[in-house]
Amino acid sequence: MDSTEAMKFAERFLESTRIRGRSDLTRRNYAQVYREFLDWSRAETWIDLKKQDFKSYLYFVTMEKKISPPSIRLRFAALRSLYQFGIKNRIFSENPVKGVTLPKLPRKLPVFMTEVQVLELLAAPQKKWEGRGGKAKSGRPWNRWQMLRDLAWLEVLYSTGIRLQELCRLKKSDLDFESGSIRVLGKGFKTRIAVLGAPCITAIQTYLGEPAPASEFLWVGEGGKGLTARSIQLLLKEYLKWAGLPAGLSPHKIRHSFATHLLNHGADLRSVQELLGHSQITTTQIYTAVSTERMRQVYDQAHPRA
Repeated sequence: MDSTEAMKFAERFLESTRIRGRSDLTRRNYAQVYREFLDWSRAETWIDLKKQDFKSYLYFVTMEKKISPPSIRLRFAALRSLYQFGIKNRIFSENPVKGVTLPKLPRKLPVFMTEVQVLELLAAPQKKWEGRGGKAKSGRPWNRWQMLRDLAWLEVLYSTGIRLQELCRLKKSDLDFESGSIRVLGKGFKTRIAVLGAPCITAIQTYLGEPAPASEFLWVGEGGKGLTARSIQLLLKEYLKWAGLPAGLSPHKIRHSFATHLLNHGADLRSVQELLGHSQITTTQIYTAVSTERMRQVYDQAHPRA
């Protein structure tokens, strides 16, 4: 199916998203959607498909494959984006995916860590260093600069709330210790400035003061290459074990924690939106529900007439 005209056009669209800065994960997910849809529809081109075809596909993934609403919406977002690309390039005259009624998402509040849990996680690299005596899980030497590096990127994740891919893209030249900030390359190659807290700055400076392989990237691995997203995910998983925290916590949940803790301590929504790099404030508003729920819990526990 990959050799069909339809898949070739999908690959052309995916290449355009790479140039625009979409993440590798998004592009892989979209490619899988196109292969699955073309296998199901047996379509040779996209231009011949009608809205009814996509309604039938919706019935198939909903009623026959029993796919969850979030996964269904991801599939249709990928299909809708492909047609928008075709319309923009004057290949298609209309988008047959537009207007297909999709299942609603259940209201799901972001999962976040408590402030105590964050402190326990930040203590994990030092705890591992002391517990392992300078050796990695494999038995290979684990250098002090690696421990300090891991503490520094954990501090940056929580201090700035940046995304995992944004963390991996950071270069040493992005740092500005004088202003206490760092330049972040976000979605669509949009640049924003993230603020660094004092403990975070100290952690980065301590890490950079240690002898380590030369690299332009801030988070250097052995051989001077930058740490990949997968490497950081695996390291985080190990530190969660050392901290005695749930294994399901992820870099994105640290981002949720960053936003929730800011609002809990009185930050205004617009500032949190800018710090997170959200283009729409409606995306940020979900965190107010988390903060309000916490206030409700405190009220119920503490007020005599709750």
